[in-house]
Amino acid sequence: MKKFCVPCLFIITASVFFISCNHIQKNKSHQKTSNASIRAGKKLAVQYCGSCHQLPNPSLLDAKSWEDGVLPEMGPRLGIFYYFQRYPSLKNDLNVDKNYYPSQPVLSYKQWKNILDYYTAASPDSLLPAKKNPPIQVSNMLFQPLQPAFKYNIPAATFVKIQPDHQLMMCDAITKKLFVFNQALQLTDSINTNGSVTDVLKNYDTLTICNTGILNPNNGKFGSVYKIVTGNKLHADTLSKNLMRPVQITKADLNKDGRDDYVVCEFGNLAGALSWLENKGNNLYQYHVLRATPGAVRTCVTDYNHDGLPDIWALFAQGDESIFLFTNKGNRNFDAKEVLRFPPSYGSSSFELDDFNKDGFPDILYTCGDNADFSHVLKPYHGVYIFLNDGKNNFKQKYFYPINGCYKAIARDFDNDGDLDIATISFFADYAHQPEEGFVYFRNESDFKFQPYSLPAGKNGRWLIMDAGDFDGDGKIDLMLGNFSVAAQIMKSSVDWTKQPPFLILKNIQ
Repeated sequence: MKKFCVPCLFIITASVFFISCNHIQKNKSHQKTSNASIRAGKKLAVQYCGSCHQLPNPSLLDAKSWEDGVLPEMGPRLGIFYYFQRYPSLKNDLNVDKNYYPSQPVLSYKQWKNILDYYTAASPDSLLPAKKNPPIQVSNMLFQPLQPAFKYNIPAATFVKIQPDHQLMMCDAITKKLFVFNQALQLTDSINTNGSVTDVLKNYDTLTICNTGILNPNNGKFGSVYKIVTGNKLHADTLSKNLMRPVQITKADLNKDGRDDYVVCEFGNLAGALSWLENKGNNLYQYHVLRATPGAVRTCVTDYNHDGLPDIWALFAQGDESIFLFTNKGNRNFDAKEVLRFPPSYGSSSFELDDFNKDGFPDILYTCGDNADFSHVLKPYHGVYIFLNDGKNNFKQKYFYPINGCYKAIARDFDNDGDLDIATISFFADYAHQPEEGFVYFRNESDFKFQPYSLPAGKNGRWLIMDAGDFDGDGKIDLMLGNFSVAAQIMKSSVDWTKQPPFLILKNIQ
């Protein structure tokens, strides 16, 4: 699902390859590649590969991933659709702008070969796995796994939620239904959604639905945001349609007129946007674009500067991966600042704002691990990160723990000791060798030292989504994991997820 645009923020020491004026270090598989071509390719990469993003570093991927995955996908974006093989593109997709791909190559075939030589020869033959320190401990002493009696084959959960009233909600992409459960995990209601629902906001008996229309990558405008009244399931008010794969909605009164507006993450594919729907009253909403780029994944709305206007923090993937802060200036105007940037091979998957050091400024909890891209290899830089705020919204990495395919992290004080612990899930874990990566709980031992734990039941699902809340009213924060049992995977699991429950409750027993 990713486009590949790479700034290299973190050097993976074990696999750094470099080129200097006097020395070229090549991998074993490309020893015969011309040194002159590699040097020329590096210069051309600065010009072309760094034209819309920071320069990609070859060390982030193995040679085969560059040669067979990433570069064939990038060729068409430079107007090269064939080079000893036909490169994949969506040139004939009627939903793609006719001007998306250059009509003519923007560089010569010789220059393209130079770039190929640079990335395939100056990259490692394989990526070394990251060492987990401390290692993950497996324990049943922290959470009690509970599963519903309600089961069906091939669950594909795209949304789970523990509501404040202790209701549990889950949406399924295959059945195209929203299921509601009580505290006893008994099914109490189901609602047809006519599409893949990825977010639901509940306000008493009214549900605001974020529907991608089609979940798999596409370039159409099939998504919508609409409201239904649970007592009258046929009654639906459309807030906006023709959206590009919307994956999240956030409610906020952005213009301070007393009406709720909605920020929409339109992930899209080749095109997308971060947009907001201005509530004009009488069920009319005006569509505004904050940033016209694909990959909007998640937003957090806070008034960070305490001026009375809600500001927007947003994570983007699918290309030039980054976190932006949109400062609300009033009158529908926002100033945009990029506060963090990540290589797209990271596969940015989630973020949230948390004050880890209790200085009153929001820090960033970030995960990366979306491997549904052009390089299906385990990556040592996938995992969970903490970036600390210096008080001026400049962020510096403080913590990293490697988790293959990490997809989401939630920070809460799960053990009620006054500091933030972290729960994570992985959707592209090393299921063959490290199935415990599927769910990891990080107990805060103080001073940014975390002890990671998993539990045996953590491998009994392919966890795409997760939510935290007190489902049973005992004052402790529990977790709900959603099982999306279908999708390509790098490593096979010993568990048949298609026959597992659609969700799992982790009851906090700490």
